[in-house]
Amino acid sequence: MRSILKEKVQDPAAWKGSELANDDSWIYCMSEKMITSLESALFHVKQKGLQAPDFNKEDFPIPDLSDEIAYFVDELENGRGFLLLRGLPMKRYTDEEASIIYWGLGLHMGIPVTQNARGDLLGHVVDQGLSLEDSNVRGYQTKLHLPFHADGSDVVGLLSLHKAKSGGFSSIVSSMAVYNEILEKYPEYLGILFRPFIFDRRGEEGPGESPVFTSPIFSYYDGKLSCRYVRTFIESAQAKTGIYLSKVEIEALDVLDSILHDENMHYNMMMEPGDIQFVNNYTMLHSRTVYEDYEEPEHKRHLLRLWLTMPNGREIAPDFAMYIDEHTGKPGRGGIPVRKKTAGGIVENLR
Repeated sequence: MRSILKEKVQDPAAWKGSELANDDSWIYCMSEKMITSLESALFHVKQKGLQAPDFNKEDFPIPDLSDEIAYFVDELENGRGFLLLRGLPMKRYTDEEASIIYWGLGLHMGIPVTQNARGDLLGHVVDQGLSLEDSNVRGYQTKLHLPFHADGSDVVGLLSLHKAKSGGFSSIVSSMAVYNEILEKYPEYLGILFRPFIFDRRGEEGPGESPVFTSPIFSYYDGKLSCRYVRTFIESAQAKTGIYLSKVEIEALDVLDSILHDENMHYNMMMEPGDIQFVNNYTMLHSRTVYEDYEEPEHKRHLLRLWLTMPNGREIAPDFAMYIDEHTGKPGRGGIPVRKKTAGGIVENLR
């Protein structure tokens, strides 16, 4: 029996975009101490001849940043649910050096997990000239507007290497605040949003595995409310299953979208080169506006992405998991299982 939360979320994560616009305390400015420590660890990695993501946290020693790391980890699960770290002096580093710093910092915050069936641990968010009309394409491979969504890990992180010629704002919204709005104004749709919806795996499934999975949009479990939403994936799943949304389900999703796109609810930020953003996928949804890119490959918009399993990550309900961990039998929070591919397609599950 699914539990439906009948009262508003009072956590710090239930913020509104209009509140962020008038308060920049959510921007964490890196101190000289932090930058010096990160650069010392960078030097250590380079001395060992290592590159990201092929080193572990022992190769990137930052013992004097334990308090900062503890704050970041706690803020993501128990605070606002997102972080923006600013002040990394990118002009000092090559892209490879910046990726070492980013990967090393991520290793101390959580465990990086795979972002796709190829097994990428350090993803590259760059336009590949693809379209979301292809149901096996994912948003980070395009320069199109991305609808609000959550990724398949506890936390998603982005490091901006190069920004676009124009556009490409990062948008975030508190799914906890959105829930509060639905509870107050449209409570008749809550039951629908706690029922399972069918999501498209977008070609990340293995042999013999269903191309879709089911999950409720809101899940209340072990005292915490979580959200998973990617309307594009819900809609593209219909063609793969022949199961179509009912009228009331479409109404519920339309209500949800109307709140997500309310200018008072979400917040748009331009990630400058060197900015690092971390977002809790269970309490936040994120998006990106369309952008115009540079022609030269070296100047194109380019972000690095991490998916992290967090040491203080919440327990999630079995019916809210994208995958069941084959080693523990528990709801999986370990990213997308890796598949071995040949010219003939996906042939083996490597996990």
